[in-house]
Parts: sequence; C-alpha cells; structure tokens
Amino acid sequence: MTTELRRLRNYINGEFRDAADGRTIDVVNPATGEVYATSPLSGQADVDAAMDAAAAAFPAWRDTTPSERQKVLLKIADAFEERAEDLIAAESENTGKPLELTRTEEIPPMVDQIRFFAGAARMLEGKSAGEYMEGLTSIVRREPVGVCAQVAPWNYPMMMAVWKFAPALAAGNTVVLKPSDTTPASTVLIAEIIGQIVPKGVFNVICGDRDTGRAMVEHRIPAMASITGSVRAGMQVAESAAKDVKRVHLELGGKAPVVVFEDTDIDKAVEDISVAGFFNAGQDCTAATRVLVHESIHDEFVSALAKAAAGTKTGQPDDADVLYGPLNNANQLKQVSGFIDRLPAHAKVEAGGHRVGDKGYFYAPTVVSGLKQDDEIIQNEVFGPVITVQSFRDEDQALEYANGVEYALASSVWTKDHARAMRMSKALDFGCVWINTHIPLVAEMPHGGFKKSGYGKDLSAYGFDDYTRVKHVMTSLG
Repeated sequence: MTTELRRLRNYINGEFRDAADGRTIDVVNPATGEVYATSPLSGQADVDAAMDAAAAAFPAWRDTTPSERQKVLLKIADAFEERAEDLIAAESENTGKPLELTRTEEIPPMVDQIRFFAGAARMLEGKSAGEYMEGLTSIVRREPVGVCAQVAPWNYPMMMAVWKFAPALAAGNTVVLKPSDTTPASTVLIAEIIGQIVPKGVFNVICGDRDTGRAMVEHRIPAMASITGSVRAGMQVAESAAKDVKRVHLELGGKAPVVVFEDTDIDKAVEDISVAGFFNAGQDCTAATRVLVHESIHDEFVSALAKAAAGTKTGQPDDADVLYGPLNNANQLKQVSGFIDRLPAHAKVEAGGHRVGDKGYFYAPTVVSGLKQDDEIIQNEVFGPVITVQSFRDEDQALEYANGVEYALASSVWTKDHARAMRMSKALDFGCVWINTHIPLVAEMPHGGFKKSGYGKDLSAYGFDDYTRVKHVMTSLG
C-alpha cells in the first residue's frame, strides 16, 4: 500500500496553482529520509505570473496608510498564533525540528517580530521640512521600493519568511517569496494564512529550485532582491541584480568566534555555548561553533565541552528530550561528514564525529580540538553540530584568530573584565557582538554582517529602512 503524497502549490494573485508546465520536486522529511510531498518546480511562466500580480497590486498597497498596513500585520500575527500548531507541524516535517522547541523557540519570536514591524509601519519619517536655500522648502519622503523578490533558506523556513515579508509589507511593498526547494511546506501554509488577510497579489509564493530563484532576481519587475543563503548564492544574486541595478539585501554565511577568557565561569560558559553551538543542529549562521579559549583554561574547557556534547541528544521531532533534530538534507549530511573525514592529523575529535542511526540525516554533537587557524574547518562554514576549539595566549592573538576569517556576522566574548569586554566588542569585526551570552535576538535590534556575510540588516528599524527609498521634494515659496 502506498501513501498518497501531499501536493504543495504556488500561491499567485490570491490563488493556489501548480507550475504552469506541471513539473514538480519531491520533498523529503529529513527525520525519516522519506518523500512526503511534491512541490512545484516553477519556471519562467510562473515567475512572470507572480511578478505581474505583485506589480499590479503594488500601487493600491503602496497608497494604503501606515495605520491600515499596521492593522493587516497585526491580523497576520494573530492568525499565526491561531494556526500555531499547524505551522509547527509543517515546519517539523520540513526540517525534522523538535516539535516542542519549535513551539517555544520559534512561534513566539515570529509573532513578536510581525507585531514589531506592524508598529514600524507607522514610523516612516524623514528629516523635518526646512529651508536650506532661500525661498525653497525641502521635504524628505520615505517610500516603498516596489516589488520585492525574496529567497528564504532551509534552516529556519518559517522565521526567515517572517524576516522577509514583514518589513517589506509594512513599508508598502509587494512580495514574491521563494522558499528553499527542500523546505516549502511551511511557507505554502503561510501563504494560505496571509492570503486570507491581504489583497490578492500583495503576497505571492512560488516554489522551485535555484533556477527559479535566478529567474526571480533577473526579472525586469522587482526593484529589490533579498536573499538569506550561502555566500555563493549571494554573490550570484548580486551579480545578476547588478545587470539592471536592483537593490540587493544579502544575509549570508557566518563563522562566529566565541572568545573565552581565563576569568570566565567555565561551567556556565560551557552550558550556554554548547546549546548555542548545537541548537538546530548547528544550522545557524550565528551558531557558536568556533570557540577560542585562553591557553590557561584550554584543557579544562575542552574536557567540559566534550562532556556536554556527550550529554546532548539528537532524535525524532516528538522526543521532548532532544536539543536538535536532523541535518536538513542528504547533501548537508555529506558536507558535514566531509569536514570531519578531512580533518588534519593534528586535530582531535573529542566527542561525536559520526552519523547517528541509518534513518534520516542525524549527526552526533561533535567537538574538535587541536586546530590551527588555516585549517579548512576553521575557515569554512560547516553548518552542522560541530564545535571547534582553538587556544590563544593573549588578547591580541584572540582578536587575530577571531577576525581571521572571511565571514563577519556574529561573535561573542566571555569575560568578567568589563574593560576587556568593551575593547573586544570594539575590535571584533562582526555585525553582532554578544558579551557573556551567545545567540539571543530581539526584534528591536539589527541582525546582519560585514565582509562575506553580506550587507543589509534584518529586524529593527534598520531592517525596515532597507525596504524603503528616500525622495527629496523641493518647492518654491514664491
């Protein structure tokens, strides 16, 4: 007996549709390794239809008042709360994430973030009007940019969708959003929820692969392309968008340094860092996966971290005792395994370092020590439940190692010395510096990096501003 696969569909101009040419992609549950659904493999015709719908809806949505857009976003937030269990189930099938952690760690911040941008919708303002030349008054207007082509990743499909559509809609833009080809289910459900609230064409979802995303970015209609993904994907988007000078918003990879000084409370630091490194199977651009420890406490710290890893559990979504679920897909399992298989002779696997079970894409919580700054696993993003540990002798060397990668998204400093913490936070070349903690995010504060981690901000008023353009209006007083 065969189980009928769920059929996911695009959401374009207020209705659900198959791909115009009928092509589909199999969608796999990473906790089982089994296909549970099909989604459209959208082509140019589908992209054209979605972009045309968003363009047609833009003038009316642009001209709504901020208070009207606020009311819409607040309704969306309420609807997310009402449909929370459906969203949790879809996200868990998408990703294999633990159900309870998705319920407590994703739904509340998502709803809060939508409500934050609902408030931000009413904060569009420019500089005060004034006369900067005799007889002429200048006014600065903040306006939406237009249609936004948005591509979300597979590590947080629901939350990253929120980070994309909420500021865009709040600012008066219309949206065409593409989820990853491996995690379309929760985004299609989001389309169902939002589609009952916004006018048709304001919010559209098309499913597909990287060619679909490329067609979106290259399309003549969008004024802005926004992507959360790999550095390679971001570079391709920037190159494509440059051909017609589209705005680009890039949130790319990370390799967060976690700098632990000798005065740190080792037990508390190990507990917090292990959670921040292994949560979501380390599939987080800000994950605490590159630990730098002062040489005087290095051995003690490594031993405690290895013990914490051994006590960390991965498993099926309905197991309330697990910290994280599987890696997202077979390719990601191969990538993480490859980093461990290629470790240099001087490296030592202190814990883990292997696949867990033969069903699904689970990988053991792993700690690797004895590494050098130029090792592959230090320089490149693993995106798995792997924490590396290096030793440093002083503050200068800690900064040299911390900043000595091509990524610059997030970092943390662990010390009781306030002056040292302030010096480090100034010198660390990362978009976020946490002190004696790692990974908390709030809607009011910006998230985004430098260097190959991309540019533009998510969350906060800065993220909202990214979805607006500035216009100068000057009028004669004569």
